[in-house]
Amino acid sequence: MYRSHSCGELRASHINKEVILAGWVQKSRDKGFMIWVDLRDRYGITQLIFDEERTPKVMMEKAKSLGREFVIQVTGTVIERESKNDKMPTGEIEVLVTKLEILNPAKLPPFTIEDQTDGGEDIRMKYRYLDIRRNPVKENLIFRHKVTMEVRKFLSNQGFIEIETPYLIKSTPEGARDFVVPSRMNKGQFYALPQSPQTFKQLLMVGGMDKYFQIVKCFRDEDLRADRQPEFTQIDCEMAFVEQEDILAVFEGMTRHLLKEIHGIDIEKFPRMFYDDAMRLYGNDKPDIRFGMQFGELNEVAKHKDFPVFNNAELVVGIAVPGGNSYTRKEIDALIDWVKRPQIGALGMVYCRVNEDGTFKSSVDKFYDETDLANWAKITGAKAGDLICVLSGETNKVRAQLSALRMELATRLGLRKPTEFAPLWVIDFPLLELDEETGHYHAMHHPFTSPKPGQLEMLDSNPGAVKANAYDLVLNGNEIGGGSIRIHDKQTQATMLRHLGFSDEDAKAQFGFLMDAFEYGAPPHGGLAFGLDRLVAILGGQETIRDFIAFPKNNSGRDVMIDAPAFIDDAQLKELNIKLDIQA
Repeated sequence: MYRSHSCGELRASHINKEVILAGWVQKSRDKGFMIWVDLRDRYGITQLIFDEERTPKVMMEKAKSLGREFVIQVTGTVIERESKNDKMPTGEIEVLVTKLEILNPAKLPPFTIEDQTDGGEDIRMKYRYLDIRRNPVKENLIFRHKVTMEVRKFLSNQGFIEIETPYLIKSTPEGARDFVVPSRMNKGQFYALPQSPQTFKQLLMVGGMDKYFQIVKCFRDEDLRADRQPEFTQIDCEMAFVEQEDILAVFEGMTRHLLKEIHGIDIEKFPRMFYDDAMRLYGNDKPDIRFGMQFGELNEVAKHKDFPVFNNAELVVGIAVPGGNSYTRKEIDALIDWVKRPQIGALGMVYCRVNEDGTFKSSVDKFYDETDLANWAKITGAKAGDLICVLSGETNKVRAQLSALRMELATRLGLRKPTEFAPLWVIDFPLLELDEETGHYHAMHHPFTSPKPGQLEMLDSNPGAVKANAYDLVLNGNEIGGGSIRIHDKQTQATMLRHLGFSDEDAKAQFGFLMDAFEYGAPPHGGLAFGLDRLVAILGGQETIRDFIAFPKNNSGRDVMIDAPAFIDDAQLKELNIKLDIQA
């Protein structure tokens, strides 16, 4: 037996009890006649004491040799601690060691294994197995486990069945690039790793498994950022004989369950917002509604004067920054520089101060009088002491720019509180998106999304106006889940694929297995997939998913710990019938 107790469970009630502990040396303090060692495991820290009056000389010397992260086992007696530490759960006691065994010495770690470490992200990624020993990362992984178990418990209690689907599948055009896997036994052919189990869960509905879920790895070969990984985890769900309302009710229930069990929060209201309204009022399809600053469209009150910047714009739009009139000119200039950065792309920003006495002072006073500016304030909802920020340009671009500014200002103002949770359903997305470069439409969600009832015929006459029977669940400005009612008959699916540019031959080659299945009695069905990594991060009060993944990859898609991806040798390439032709 390596240990009788963990390093986090001993209390005053254990005094005079002989115990066996094992773990890592957090740190040691050598006073010559007395040595204290903090011993750490997953559960906590216990202080060990070696005393030259009670500890044999040989053991004292052995204790002096202990370095950080040595793995040791000790036997000893729990005694009362003279200088108690009320910041530690075990701070009332310490263990007087009677036996010490070094199970494994350790090199000095490249960074300190403490909550506040001196290691940068790159070095901690390289030595991730050491980083996991730190409380912040350890607690994040334990938190992820707790969320996952609550998801499984809720869905199982709702009658869902967890079913695994294959990882080696067929490559199909569903949006992002596939990761592909060569098949040695089928020369020149490749599997793909699934971007989602989409077609398989639909086939499970055809198979009569009317409530399916799976916590599953998915893969997308796309450019990365802090909240994306090439491999990620979905809570994938599908239901048969349901309409949109049924699905929203189930997953509102799951989200309520998580917030209650994880944070003790009761949330009854899950407001709904049309996609078009989300874009008009917030400039994106996943608005953070924990705070205001809704957009005010100013075309009617800003285009009537001789100000070409506004007159030549497709959209003039502004927001009211609460308390923003206190900003200095230097701070406002810094905001203007912020929106002009390449990442945002605005050409500039017009501002208007709303003074406490009801007057206005703007950067365009030459063109607009007090009545004009009062109209700006009315439309944006600005009050005395606020600042109105106005951008203009092409509609979609300027909305995205102002959305980014809104989020930045909210962060600076402390309005994005991680302990507040504001869920929102966004519904009635466009079914199709126009690719301006090619002039072709592609599916906003995926090719299996059903149009809203009664709108299928519009695909021929006005495809851009067709709404999808789709919905996203947004939490604190992040999409945590999305889904749709699926197409479940062969003719409608063929029509959809044809409008996406598939020939009948291509449709059969890519999706024939699914369309054939629809001819054998496919039930109406739909579902939703949560991004588990993002859901856990937001519930944990953060927005970066990397800290909640045991072994994440960096922004280049590399695992710097194991140095992957990597080249394979010529013998493997030959066996796979692959010849490399790497372009510079």
